[in-house]
Amino acid sequence: MKTIIFATHNKHKTKEIKSAVGDSYEIVSLEDLDFHEEIEEPFDTLEENANAKSSFIHERFGKSCFADDTGLEIDALDGRPGVFSARYAGEDGNSENNIRKVLKELEGMENRSARFRTVISLILDGKEHLFEGVVEGEILTEKHGSDGFGYDPVFRPKGYEQSFAEMPLDLKNKISHRGKAVRKLVEFLKNQ
Repeated sequence: MKTIIFATHNKHKTKEIKSAVGDSYEIVSLEDLDFHEEIEEPFDTLEENANAKSSFIHERFGKSCFADDTGLEIDALDGRPGVFSARYAGEDGNSENNIRKVLKELEGMENRSARFRTVISLILDGKEHLFEGVVEGEILTEKHGSDGFGYDPVFRPKGYEQSFAEMPLDLKNKISHRGKAVRKLVEFLKNQ
């Protein structure tokens, strides 16, 4: 089984990715490698930030590696929080504060359409490959559910009655932005 480094410290993301990938590859996180440095994400696009992380880890460890960057894009907020989703309410990356800020900014607005977008940058044999996943939905007026992470309690995907935080993980993986991007990644890897 091939090992690929997933350039993240986020245990929730790692769990989702391992669940989506199954037994095709051994996914090793930065936690597994006992690597705790923060990797800068200074760019204005998801693509550039994903590349910055995958390039940094690939150079550091010399192994195949992928990194993702995800943004919540809300139409009524001109695409915000977007690339700044994790730090929208401040540098500490506190999900509760981020949700509170988004809900406050959307108060009284009827248009609550939004999308989650994930971009994965894979560096394999020194060459970069990009994979994107998008899920359309809406921002709820209050939190629903306790699973998931980030904005999951206030995001309901189009065509569903539940927020991401109310869904079983296997269903969320099937329809989520990250799940879609990961399936493209896995399909690509299987054809290598």
